[in-house]
Amino acid sequence: MAAIVPHHSGRRSFLRSLASLPLAGFALARAAEEKLPPCRAITHGPKFHWRAYYDKLLFDPTNRLVVCNEVDFEGRSPTADDVIRVGMVDTSDGDKWTELGSSRAWNWQQGCMLQWVPGSKSEVAWNDREGDHFVCHILDVKSGKKRSLPNPFYCLSPDGRWAVAPDFRRLNDTRPGYGYTGIPDPNFNVLAPDNAGIWRMDMRTGKQTLIFPFSEVVKIPFAGPAELAFKPESKHWFNHLLINTNGTRFFFLHRWTLPGRRGFFTRAFTARPDGTDLYQLIPNGKVSHFVWRDAKHITAFAGHPPTNEWKFCIFEDKTHNVEVIGEGVLNRGDGHITHVPCTHNQWVLNDTYPDKQRNQNVHMFHIPTQRRVELGHFLSPKEYSGEWRCDTHPCCSRDGKKVILDSPHNGGRQVYMIDIAEIVG
Repeated sequence: MAAIVPHHSGRRSFLRSLASLPLAGFALARAAEEKLPPCRAITHGPKFHWRAYYDKLLFDPTNRLVVCNEVDFEGRSPTADDVIRVGMVDTSDGDKWTELGSSRAWNWQQGCMLQWVPGSKSEVAWNDREGDHFVCHILDVKSGKKRSLPNPFYCLSPDGRWAVAPDFRRLNDTRPGYGYTGIPDPNFNVLAPDNAGIWRMDMRTGKQTLIFPFSEVVKIPFAGPAELAFKPESKHWFNHLLINTNGTRFFFLHRWTLPGRRGFFTRAFTARPDGTDLYQLIPNGKVSHFVWRDAKHITAFAGHPPTNEWKFCIFEDKTHNVEVIGEGVLNRGDGHITHVPCTHNQWVLNDTYPDKQRNQNVHMFHIPTQRRVELGHFLSPKEYSGEWRCDTHPCCSRDGKKVILDSPHNGGRQVYMIDIAEIVG
């Protein structure tokens, strides 16, 4: 059972009062009833640590080294002067931390996109800011050789040769927690500019091409409920890009505001790597977290046609075929879902947002048998909310035997590892 020590309390006084707390009693009773797999912290204070996003390669090809970020404060938005350190943890050598570099282009939800480069045995990549532009660095952790490209990335192709990226300047205003500060959006007052949108970058040369501008997406009619359709006064942005498993298509979210209504609304598209052959896969205004299951299928928490009720669904690209998974078992609310490697897509990994006891519940689900397996319940103190919340964002090692996640339950955000080898067999 994950410890439940909030970061703002003295640990000794908190432990003395543990038995008198209803939440603690609930957590301890829950732990006694469940046989949770082994879990340990792989990073430690006094500084705070977290990773990139749940859909990135965070383990190296040996499933030993984990990349993550390090910062010395929490509880506020990053400023242009805030620098984080990037490094890797050797989980087979006492969780030894090795610093790799730094970044001035980061956010609380996705860090600086630090990850292992697909197709490489020893290269990592991350975003940074130099002067008045964002860049990315590629470092070979074995040789120490480093090169920098003049543009940032969001998602790398399966062969590591190209990438796609949204406008991080615009995201910093429209979706705090996902963009980068330090460079203002030159199109701040432009609702759907024609000189910004989704870019593709060659990861060898750094050459960048605008493949799909905002001005083009607004020309595509909204096919969902009329009350959610964007208006002439709506502001538009792109978020959450992800390339499929063989590099033939990518998926992205188009989001917009509605005058007089809070929040934002969403539809999802797929396209070829050059931005052509666009397909409106999820048109109904309700799309949240997602992952490619394979080259043709997306697993997403989204509105299920025709009722538009939120469910975990598997969408087949360029068709109207939709399959609901985990009805009544997995479908208890939104989560960061991925398919567990080396399980023939039978197992998915998922989490929850804080429940009534403020626990974030990390779990697995076996699709053929409808079996849900709890991996841990991690307390999220109420101070961790909004932009600087600490979602667990669980993801697997490449062999599908380990899970890593972020949690603030024991004195501030740190990275934890769970052994799931016995569960997946």
